[in-house]
Amino acid sequence: MTTTAPTVNGRVIGVAHYAGRAVLENVLARHDMTFQQQITLRPVAEAEAPVERDGLVAQIADALKTDTADVHGIVEELAAKQLVATEGSKVLVTNAGRDLYAEVTGQTGKISARIYAGISAEDLAAAGRVLALVTERANAELAVLVEQPRK
Repeated sequence: MTTTAPTVNGRVIGVAHYAGRAVLENVLARHDMTFQQQITLRPVAEAEAPVERDGLVAQIADALKTDTADVHGIVEELAAKQLVATEGSKVLVTNAGRDLYAEVTGQTGKISARIYAGISAEDLAAAGRVLALVTERANAELAVLVEQPRK
């Protein structure tokens, strides 16, 4: 039996996103972490130096499509868990935060390898190009909608 691959659309993208996110959230729950906390911890853990809090908050708010106040709260949650420290306008990863990030990344990396196994580099590159363009266009549409008055 031959199945026809679905055409990429919002539903297909959403289903793939939520399937992958469910895997990540399952791993994170084992470490008492949320998706939002992991997304916020990542750039701090990967930085070679402390990051500017306002820049981090803006980056994460844009990625998660949420208010900056929510992201400031997430930074405070990470600080309360002693995964990051704040020094003035800077946020830096703690040893515990770096270790946790490495552990979660290692666990999810193994799962991702299984998920993407057997998909050609060409297919992955094509999907990446399509998703980058869809993201760019969706962000442009969102910007227009945000500027329009609500009815």
